[in-house]
Amino acid sequence: MSSWPISFISLLIPVILGTVFYQLENFDPDSYPAHVLSTDPHMVVPKRNNQMLRGSEKIGVDQLLSPEDVAYDQNSGVIYTGCVDGWVKKVTVNESVADTKVEDWVFTGGRPLGLALGHHGEIIVADADKGLLLNVTSEGEIKVLTEEAEGLKFKLADAVDVAEDGMIYFSDASYKYNFKDYIYDFLEGRPYGRLLSYDPSTKQTKMLVSDLYFANGVAVSPDQNSVIFCETPLRKCKKYYIKGERKGSVDIFVENLPGFPDNIRYDGEGHYWIAFATEKTYTWDLAQRYPFIRKIMAIMVKYVGQPHAEKNGGVLSVDLQGNPVEHYCDGDLTMVSSATKIGDHLYCGSVKSPYMLRLNLKQNPAVQTS
Repeated sequence: MSSWPISFISLLIPVILGTVFYQLENFDPDSYPAHVLSTDPHMVVPKRNNQMLRGSEKIGVDQLLSPEDVAYDQNSGVIYTGCVDGWVKKVTVNESVADTKVEDWVFTGGRPLGLALGHHGEIIVADADKGLLLNVTSEGEIKVLTEEAEGLKFKLADAVDVAEDGMIYFSDASYKYNFKDYIYDFLEGRPYGRLLSYDPSTKQTKMLVSDLYFANGVAVSPDQNSVIFCETPLRKCKKYYIKGERKGSVDIFVENLPGFPDNIRYDGEGHYWIAFATEKTYTWDLAQRYPFIRKIMAIMVKYVGQPHAEKNGGVLSVDLQGNPVEHYCDGDLTMVSSATKIGDHLYCGSVKSPYMLRLNLKQNPAVQTS
C-alpha cells in the first residue's frame, strides 16, 4: 500500500490546526495607511562604522540590567540610567572601565525608561510599568507628576526631555499595550501613541499630538522652538513646533531610517543621536503591508514566544536639519535603546544587555562610504 495518504495527512493536520487557530484568535490587526509606508531606497549615510562592537567597552557588567536610557549630569560627572530591576542607577565612569562605580540610587518599583535632568538637581523619570511621570529629587524622594491626559491613563510612559523654561515633554508609546506586550502594538498597526507635555508651574498635562505609531524618543531642539520625537514602526522622526508661527504643527524631521528608532538625544554640538534596536527588515516590510501576516506573527508570539530576529542595531547621528551624518552599527549588535555623546565617547543603553556600551569615537571613527 502506498504511503502517500499518510504523508498527505501529516502535512494537512498542521494546516488545519493553523487555520483553526487563525479563525479563533480575536487579535485583529489593521492596515497601516498607505501614506506611512516607506517605499524609498535605503538611506545614504556619508560615514559609517559597521564594526561598532570591535572597539566598544562594556560598562557595569551584570550591575546594569537592561539600562534603557542614559542621562548625563555634566556638573557631577554622573550618568543616570533606569534598569529592568526597577532601579535608577548612578554610574561614575573613569577612563578605565575597571574603575567604574555603579550605585543603586532610587527604586521606582516599576520599569524606569526615559530619563531627563531637571533644573534643580532632580531627575524626571518615565516609568513604563507604572504608567507614571516621576520627579526624583536630588535626595532621592519620588514624587508623581502625572499619570493621565484628557482622562486617558498612560500605559507605556516612554521618553522624556526638559525644555529651558522647565516644560516637560514626554511620550506615551501606547495607551493600550504595556511594556511587556509592546510587540502587539506594532503588530496591531493602530496609532495608540501620544506626545504630551507637563507644566510644573500649573501641574497641567496636555496632549500635543495623538494617533502616533508607538511614540518613542523625545528631544527638545537647541533653539527651544520644537520637539523631535520618534515613531518606531514607521522608521521616522517628526518635529512638533512649540513656538513661533507654526506652533502646534508637525513636520517630518527624518524618515526612511536604516532601523527602528528608540531614543533620540541632542549632544550640544549640532547633532542628534538616534538609537536603533535592529535594522530595517524585509520581513517587517511585508508584515506592515499585510495584516494577515501580522496576525500570524501575533499568534506565534502568544503560543510560541517572540522570535529574536534582530540584527545590525546601532546609532545614527543627524544634523539639525535631519540630514544623516554618521552611522555606527554591527551585525551582532541588537536592542540598542539610547545613545549619549559625552566627550569623545558614545554611551549606549540597551533593553537587553546587562551592561552599557561605550565607544571611543576618535579611536573608532565612522569612515567615508563609497
